[in-house]
Amino acid sequence: MPFQLSEVVPTQIERVVRATGVVAGSLVVGWLLNRLLFGLLARYARRERAFVAQSVVEHLSRPVSWFLPVLVVSFTLPLTLLDSQALEVARRLVETALLTTFAWCLILALDVVQDLVQRHYQITDADNLRVRKLFTQLQFVKKLAASLIAFVAVALVLMSFATVRKIGTGLLTSAGIVSVIVGFAAQRSISNLLAGFQIAFTQPIRLDDVLVVEGEWGRVEEITFTYVVLRIWDERRLVLPLNYFIEKPFQNWTRTTSQLLGTVFLYTDYTIPVEAVRSELRRIVEGNALWDQRVCVLQVTDSKERTLELRCLVSASNSSRAFDLRCEVREQLVRFIQEHYPTSLPKTRTLTEPTDHPFAPAPAATE
Repeated sequence: MPFQLSEVVPTQIERVVRATGVVAGSLVVGWLLNRLLFGLLARYARRERAFVAQSVVEHLSRPVSWFLPVLVVSFTLPLTLLDSQALEVARRLVETALLTTFAWCLILALDVVQDLVQRHYQITDADNLRVRKLFTQLQFVKKLAASLIAFVAVALVLMSFATVRKIGTGLLTSAGIVSVIVGFAAQRSISNLLAGFQIAFTQPIRLDDVLVVEGEWGRVEEITFTYVVLRIWDERRLVLPLNYFIEKPFQNWTRTTSQLLGTVFLYTDYTIPVEAVRSELRRIVEGNALWDQRVCVLQVTDSKERTLELRCLVSASNSSRAFDLRCEVREQLVRFIQEHYPTSLPKTRTLTEPTDHPFAPAPAATE
């Protein structure tokens, strides 16, 4: 018996040492393969200025540095000579790590695709309507694909365990009741998800659209599965659910084009020479780089008891330039009236009757 024990103990130690050596060696080999692969890609990106290689190195170097060593371990696992039970446990662990790291690589590979699209289409261009349409769909599809990859990876990991498969089989028998309960519980989330699909493909709003919502002016900064982030002009963020843009009215200033008309109202006295102000407006906008040379009109749009209402219409290529152009036109026209026609500024007139008016009442008689 002592001799048998002395024969068993070295055998177990030898197996543990062998298994440890195989796993450690496999991890080192995988790490070296990762360094070699991304070292070559980085050198190629620097030498050839290849954008694809640069994007792959930037986004995939970290997840692949985990995936390759685990992949090598999965190939060399039978060389550990572990017994069947220990080998099965090790195999499950390696499969779980392999699925997890592979899903991580796939999710970050979506960033590489996004980089390629964004490089080919520039959203900073002046006329970027088609690009904003594409980016809105791309962002939604990317998030949906990432969610599906994560969901499938988790499902595959869980289904690799026999206990989970048995639980899943049992749940299928009551799927009708469960689906009704989940449907009521997730009604709001599902409606938001469907609203996201509708927004992504019918596109009442897009990324970088200029909106007026709840009395706030801003640009669409982000569209997620459940909400929209609006970047307000003063750098605040307005967060609204997706259903808001399906159920409630809002203003979209860049729905079909970014061109916009800006209005400037002036209130002056009746003595203002309108044609002189109209000529000054034309001189102001013709010398301003913000004007896109489409519209420049001055009209008398109303006459009130004490003032005339002058409306100036000027056009610009986008809402930001239109706002700045309106401010400059308003400032320069007011200065023009102050300097050249100060008597035509709004005033209130008071008429005082003279005492010798023929219809004035006679003074009272005195004794």
